[in-house]
Amino acid sequence: MPQIAQLAETYGSQIFWLLITFGLVYLIVGMGIAPKVVGTIDQRDQAVAQDLAQAEAARKAADEAEEHWLAQENASREQAKRKLGEARAAGAKASERRLAAAGAEMDARVSEAEQRIADALASAMGEVEAVAAEAARDIVARIASEDVGDAEARRAVQEVLRG
Repeated sequence: MPQIAQLAETYGSQIFWLLITFGLVYLIVGMGIAPKVVGTIDQRDQAVAQDLAQAEAARKAADEAEEHWLAQENASREQAKRKLGEARAAGAKASERRLAAAGAEMDARVSEAEQRIADALASAMGEVEAVAAEAARDIVARIASEDVGDAEARRAVQEVLRG
């Protein structure tokens, strides 16, 4: 076979060019491209590490801010509860004062009304006695044909009314 025969003649030259090609590829890839790729990978790893460190710092800051916010909220809630209790107590006291004042006013009105009723009753009783005394005097004058004085008729009516 002629191809095999040519192989022996060109074998040295092919090996030479093979070594030159592999050497050039090694120099181009190994010395030129590979360091750039490794540098890019290292740079990416550093960026990721920085991002993770920043994220961890941000998480810690957020946790601290949340704790601070919770503490403030709890303090505000306690202050609001305290103020609400104070407002309720002040409202209860104010209501008690208003109720006491209204109760005193109502008691005064009731006492005044009772006094007016007592006065009206006394006046009515006086008028009833006067009318009854006059009626008794008229009845005695018609039935017994006697003239009875006002004082005597009033005394007789009072004895009957008061038992």
